[in-house]
Amino acid sequence: MITVKIYGQTNNSGKISGKIIDAQTNETIPYASAVLTDRKTKATVRIVQSDLEGNFAIPNLANGIYTFKASYVGYQTMVRDSVAITNSVKNINLGTIKMKTGKGNLLNEVNVTAQRPTMQLGIDKKVFSVDQSVVSEGGSATDVLQNVPSVQTDMDGNVSLRGSNARVLIDGKQSLIGGGDVAQILASIPASSIESIEVITNPSSKYDAEGQSGIINIILKKNKKLGLNGNVALTAGNRDNYNASTNLAFQNKNINLYANYSYRYGNRPGSGYNNTSYDNEFKGVGYINQNNISNELEKGHNAKVGIDYNVTDKSTVSLSGGFNSRDNTEDENLSINEYSKSYSPVNLSNRVNNRDRKGNNYDLSLDFLQKFKKKGEELSFNASYAQGSNNSYQLFNTSKYFENGASISPLLFQQRTNRPSDNKNYNVQLDYTLPLNANSRIEAGYRSQFRNSNSSTVADSLINNVYEFSRTLSNDFNSEDYVHALYVNYQNQIKNFGYQIGLRGEDAALETQMGAYDMNRNISYTPGRVAYTRLYPSIFLTQKLKNEQQIQLSYSRRVNRPRGWDTNPFLDVSDPYNYRMGNVNLLPEDVHAFEFSYSRFFKKFSLVSSVYFRKTNDVIQRIRYQLEDGISLTIPQNLTNAKNSGIELIGKFDVVKKWNFTTNFNLYHRKIAGVPSLGTFDNEGVSYNANLTNNISLPYNLTLQLRADYRSNEVTAQGTFKAMYGFDAGAKMDLMNKKASLSFNIRNLFNTRKFQMEFENTGSSIDFSRARAGNMGSLTFSYRFGKSDFSQKKNKKANQEGPRPDEETF
Repeated sequence: MITVKIYGQTNNSGKISGKIIDAQTNETIPYASAVLTDRKTKATVRIVQSDLEGNFAIPNLANGIYTFKASYVGYQTMVRDSVAITNSVKNINLGTIKMKTGKGNLLNEVNVTAQRPTMQLGIDKKVFSVDQSVVSEGGSATDVLQNVPSVQTDMDGNVSLRGSNARVLIDGKQSLIGGGDVAQILASIPASSIESIEVITNPSSKYDAEGQSGIINIILKKNKKLGLNGNVALTAGNRDNYNASTNLAFQNKNINLYANYSYRYGNRPGSGYNNTSYDNEFKGVGYINQNNISNELEKGHNAKVGIDYNVTDKSTVSLSGGFNSRDNTEDENLSINEYSKSYSPVNLSNRVNNRDRKGNNYDLSLDFLQKFKKKGEELSFNASYAQGSNNSYQLFNTSKYFENGASISPLLFQQRTNRPSDNKNYNVQLDYTLPLNANSRIEAGYRSQFRNSNSSTVADSLINNVYEFSRTLSNDFNSEDYVHALYVNYQNQIKNFGYQIGLRGEDAALETQMGAYDMNRNISYTPGRVAYTRLYPSIFLTQKLKNEQQIQLSYSRRVNRPRGWDTNPFLDVSDPYNYRMGNVNLLPEDVHAFEFSYSRFFKKFSLVSSVYFRKTNDVIQRIRYQLEDGISLTIPQNLTNAKNSGIELIGKFDVVKKWNFTTNFNLYHRKIAGVPSLGTFDNEGVSYNANLTNNISLPYNLTLQLRADYRSNEVTAQGTFKAMYGFDAGAKMDLMNKKASLSFNIRNLFNTRKFQMEFENTGSSIDFSRARAGNMGSLTFSYRFGKSDFSQKKNKKANQEGPRPDEETF
């Protein structure tokens, strides 16, 4: 879906459309420029871009004779002269335009190639172009996602879509970075390695059924240009933050080679508090106030190499591999002060937590694409394998210097935990598309996913200067899960009405082995299994209206499977008064999503609006329990259900030629059904979030970008997330005929983004606050090199009448 600028009168009804593809590979060419000029005056009438499928449309044209040109960097410009719109011929379809690799000087055509849009708005899918986000340069994938409409991230890097959990994929697959932990995945991927981000709010049956509110797919960079080309980018920021990345690629009509490498050195200071108030004193304690100061250092290497080989004009084999290595250290100073109800000091102590996490993973992927004689018929196959290892070491030193109201000599308690783990992923997928006629097609496919995870935890404590094994804090946890899926989709278009009906069937299971130690340090395992077979139907009804309007009604069933930390019963005691552990008996969430969308494209702005309702059965919430000794324990539990209903508006506005902005507003109501036996009760509330991104073009190739976001209070099963807001600003200047650029940005400009919560449970209440990084500034220099076409000698007669040497009529 692309934004079409309309300059004609509203009573003009002429239209020119078509599809742009590569003449050699028959691949579609997204973002190609379709330029329409007045044949007599040579004035430019309209410039639009092809969408992701290569389609373009130029509507609302007055009667007249035009010249049409299709151009793209590295390709020969295609020209159609004397295209006439008359009273009797209003709609002209130019059909499939096959563009060939360039044979002349293509630089003249670059001047009319429109800039790639920051956001492509569709009813069911939004595509965010990362290279247009100035405020994200020099950051990580976490920083990028903060700029994407509908998406929110918290201080720990957890991601939500429209206020609910979303499925996060890397190039369409699950990543094993950090054992599959989304926060670690996003923190370790530099923004410079990302091409675009796809947001799919209500996926069809063709997509993986996992994800409560939809799918967020992060697309890493891959070569799309002909010839030998590449780029390098260097970033330096305050608080010793540095990034470096480079891409090198070569492509001709038969082969495409590419390699990407990036290094990230990122410091993230943090601070916060965790204050607990008890209804009644326990052991003379009525309040516990905790304050922490921390610094986290993330060092990581990312590399990706790949090759695409065109065996024939219709057959392509691709092989790619990726590698990630990371070293994360965190030092936290935690002061713990206990007071009586009258605020007299009872026990005062200080705790130093040191964490060291190391890991690496690699992935291999084999793809095959076969196209057939029948237009649109194709078969694709993918087999991929990923393996990763992660090791976490924690050391806790606690010094008590005030006990029972009296000063004492510092008493030292030391505890350490070692936690190695390894993971393996297997994926096999087969997809087939068969057009039945010009307006209908069938899609069908099969997918199997396997995941194996093994982790162990060994904890000991320093007692009388000797480390003694702690069996209660040590365990083994091994898990295997699989998903086998079959799907079929049928699509049909009847004039301006289209529909798609799909069904996906999945057989899934999670098998666990939980190992516990006895007094003699012998380990015994308790098996567990959660298995289910479900059908996931989907239906989409679409109606195109006049004046570039469209409405859509959709329904899909989805699932949200517990993974990673949520299922591992390992007890985290890094905070001595707030423990955390997983729940091996969690059931998957069962999600039913309904959505009604409306889009309209005007001369100066485009708008996509959605009304949605989502019911989640067996909803997973983190429940906090108060133990007898005053310690709180947080465990994820299945509650009865949660209902989310809301309205979302996304708009892109072209105020003037040099100024445009994109805005997003999401208002929703959440109702969570409580389970009294788990200490939760019904809770509901209205929340909203909004963001605004301004883009301003100035002289001397200078671009300014300003961004603001706000997130209101939001209810949970036991409390409330407090409101949060922030501002980002950036500037970018193109240099050396746009071969280089220099950009500067500041994220969290006024240091206002703080993650705050309030909890209420039986016997106590907690006020929690945490802030990360503060305001972060970075300076980035990038340089692009190489050729983007196999050009021959320039033709000296380029200015003569008729097509230039780099143009061809069709």
